[in-house]
Amino acid sequence: MGDETGTRQLLLLHGLGATGEVWLPWAPLLERRWAGRWLAPDLAGHGWSPPLPAYTFAALARRVVDGLAPVADRLGPRDRLVVLGHSLGGVVALALAARQLGLAIEAVVGLGIKAVWSPAELDKARELAERPVTWFASRDEAARRYLRVSGLAGLFAPDHPVVDAGLRREDGRWRLAMDPAAFGVGEPRLAALLAATDVPVLLARGEHDPMVTDAQLKEFGVPVATLPGPGHNAHVEDPEAVLALLDPYH
Repeated sequence: MGDETGTRQLLLLHGLGATGEVWLPWAPLLERRWAGRWLAPDLAGHGWSPPLPAYTFAALARRVVDGLAPVADRLGPRDRLVVLGHSLGGVVALALAARQLGLAIEAVVGLGIKAVWSPAELDKARELAERPVTWFASRDEAARRYLRVSGLAGLFAPDHPVVDAGLRREDGRWRLAMDPAAFGVGEPRLAALLAATDVPVLLARGEHDPMVTDAQLKEFGVPVATLPGPGHNAHVEDPEAVLALLDPYH
């Protein structure tokens, strides 16, 4: 792999509460429209990725870097990564692009990143982070909670295979795979993250995303794209439109 110009490899990072499986519906599209390899890991404390002792964006990024190590030898010397991250994953993508890490990143697309947090929202996140694990008597109950926590309610049915990676069964009871402490990752310092990278960054949002506005994103002085139609989970609601954001980076 990797010719004179190298191949663009795609790294897909999910949002808070979800798992890498959320990108599986993209597989047929990527087969047709993405020439290189694509990777969709679970962020730390999500899915099958073990929890962290403390959650910061830098620590989440380090876990992703550690996960890339086993595939690094399959990449050509001129291959580069294009990173698309949704919400929390978008912030982690920016952390990965920090010049001090020196990763071979071609570009970052941050989708649906919540840019402004109120004190009440941060307090709520801290409260959720301190709650113990909730147990459920049935998979269906746990699946419905998973879909609410991940923001995917109404987009996937509780029995959809994508949901399985977000659940764990132990001793006949069900729980979410997510470590509740991950809610405590805090407010992203987007201006500082953007100042720390030399990589081209595009910030994008669905037109009906209630978590972030165009005006908030435009404050950061990087290109902004608004996708007509979808809400916060634009990558699930309109995969083709989100994938098209990557066309300049093939």
